[in-house]
Amino acid sequence: MDSSNKLGLIGKNISYSFSKKYFEDKFKKKKLNNFSYEIFDLQEIDEIENIFLKPNLLGFNVTIPFKEKIIDFLDELSDEAQKIGAVNCVLIADGKKIGYNTDAFGFEKTLKAHKKPHHESALVLGNGGAAKAVQYVLDKNQIPYKTISRKSELNFDNLDQKTVSENKLIIQCTPVGTFPDTEDCLNFPFQALTNQHLVIDLIYNPDYSKFILNSSQNGAKTVNGYYMLEQQAEKAWEIWSFKKK
Repeated sequence: MDSSNKLGLIGKNISYSFSKKYFEDKFKKKKLNNFSYEIFDLQEIDEIENIFLKPNLLGFNVTIPFKEKIIDFLDELSDEAQKIGAVNCVLIADGKKIGYNTDAFGFEKTLKAHKKPHHESALVLGNGGAAKAVQYVLDKNQIPYKTISRKSELNFDNLDQKTVSENKLIIQCTPVGTFPDTEDCLNFPFQALTNQHLVIDLIYNPDYSKFILNSSQNGAKTVNGYYMLEQQAEKAWEIWSFKKK
């Protein structure tokens, strides 16, 4: 009988995972031999029902494209997950499945580490689960923003240089350019960027996405998604491990 405490990650086509290595290293460091971290690669969200049947499952991380779809399968949401409308961390406790959003925590830490006073307004590129966490943090910190997505009024076809030059904080929240499609890049007027701009790309694999490289070539200060990823993982661990104390 397998009595280990199980954690994991649900997503689609997630052969590469930061989380697995991150948490397995943590288990080793803390000598937690009775913990394991598994990748649950789902094609459709309703396959989650089979995951919930696994014995000793403490919870799991959630990645693209299920951060919004998972909500229908949960019993409760934390305040921030409810406000954001996206979940990237699930705790299973006392028979209840509770959704949290630790992306917001991770992004806020990143923002505060790099933001300068002149970064007064932002452009949020994308409108999925990650973008929703970013929008929540910007609202919380009273930073006005415009959202650019394929279907929004302001989109990647009509985004002009003037709009980019007026908004000194750019947050790239789409998966475009993620491994293995590292040559892909959003259509964006990079020439409007200056050394006053801060560009945060939530992608962490590769370290330097095409979007980051193009931005830094135009003088912008750039930050990838690694610190945010670490911070959201730490917050997830906090949520899971308080049940074990």
